[in-house]
Amino acid sequence: MAIAVSSENFLNHDLRRYERQIILSDWGIETQKKLKRAKVFVAGAGGLGCPAALNLALAGVREIRICDFDTVELSNLNRQFLHQEQSIGTNKARSAQETLSSINSEICVEPIPHKITEHNVDGFVGDAQVILDCLDNFSGRYTLNQCAIRKGVPMVHGAIWGFEGRITFLYPPATPCLACIFPKAPRREQSPSVGAVSCATGSLQALETIKFLTGIGSPLSGRMLILDFSTMQFQELEVPRDPQCPVCGELSSKLKAQS
Repeated sequence: MAIAVSSENFLNHDLRRYERQIILSDWGIETQKKLKRAKVFVAGAGGLGCPAALNLALAGVREIRICDFDTVELSNLNRQFLHQEQSIGTNKARSAQETLSSINSEICVEPIPHKITEHNVDGFVGDAQVILDCLDNFSGRYTLNQCAIRKGVPMVHGAIWGFEGRITFLYPPATPCLACIFPKAPRREQSPSVGAVSCATGSLQALETIKFLTGIGSPLSGRMLILDFSTMQFQELEVPRDPQCPVCGELSSKLKAQS
C-alpha cells in the first residue's frame, strides 16, 4: 500500500530538509514524494550496506529494511561506519537501525537480525521495490537473485576486493541476472578492503537505487562498472544475458507465452 503524502506535511518540513536535491531541474517536489513512498531491502549491514543504507536514508527513502544476522566486531570498524566501538557484540542490523534513525527520524528503518535463506527471503523482502545486494557471499547473493526474479523487482549488485569495486543493475529479462554473469560462485575468501572503497561502491549502489525509484537517469542495465580506485581508472563492461540461464531463462519463456 502506498504511503499517503500530503502537500501540507511535505512542504512544512521536507522542503527544507531535501532542498538541495529538490532544486535539481529534473527533481522537484513530486520526485521527492516518490522517495517518501519508497520501500527498499538492503541485504547486509557491512562495508557496502552501511554506505548504501546511509545514502538512502539521507535522500529520504521512506522505508529501509536492513538484514544482517552477524554481530559487530572490532575488525569491522575500518569501513562499517554505522557501527561504533560501543556497538561491538551487538547485531549489525539493529546497530545500523539505531544510527540511521538518529540521522533521519522521519523514515522507518526495520532491522532484520536473521540470516537470509531460501525459506525466509521472500518474507523478509516483502513488498520492497528494490533489493540491494550488499552481501559478501555468493550463496546469499544467489538466493537474493532468485527472490528478485520471483517478485519481478530489480537488484543492485555490488562487490569489492581491495582497491576495486564493482556494481551493476539487474532486472531480467531486460538485463542479465546474477547467475548469467556468474554461473558458478567464485571461491570464497576473506576479501581485503579499504574503507573508502566500500564506502564509494555502496554509495553508488544507493545512487542506482535512487535513480530507479525516481525515474531519473539511466541505470547500469546490461553493464558492469568496474572501479579501480588505486589508479582512478573506471571501465564499463557489457554483461549480456544468457538465454539458456537456468535461473532467469524460464522467466523469458513465461513472458513470451503471455504475449
